[in-house]
Amino acid sequence: MYWNVVFADASAPSAPAQSAPGTATHGAPSGQAAQPPPFFAGNSLIFIALIAVMMYFLMIRPQQQRSKQLARLLASIKSGDRVVTSSGIVGTIITVKEKTVSLRSADAKMEVTKSSITEILESGDSAQASS
Repeated sequence: MYWNVVFADASAPSAPAQSAPGTATHGAPSGQAAQPPPFFAGNSLIFIALIAVMMYFLMIRPQQQRSKQLARLLASIKSGDRVVTSSGIVGTIITVKEKTVSLRSADAKMEVTKSSITEILESGDSAQASS
């Protein structure tokens, strides 16, 4: 809408210095100064930058923090920890390998990837200290 006014003003011929009484002039009424456009009206680049900043703080940054937290969790896994996998299996870690861990859950022993571990319920140190 604002651009229509800008383009119309740009293509209009310049008005004579004085107009006859009773005739309308293009632009601002006589006696009033032309109002400057609103600050954000023509600058859509500012809106794009604001949206990008909002997306960073609402979507990208929390995901990065979650990734760092998960990396710290996987680095701190050790034998004897009681963990939960992404599929909901609760078990105790028996051995830790480079990419996998062996879990004991009830009577079953299974090997799962480290990345499937989502939470450490009890640390191996506290489990050994309480027994």
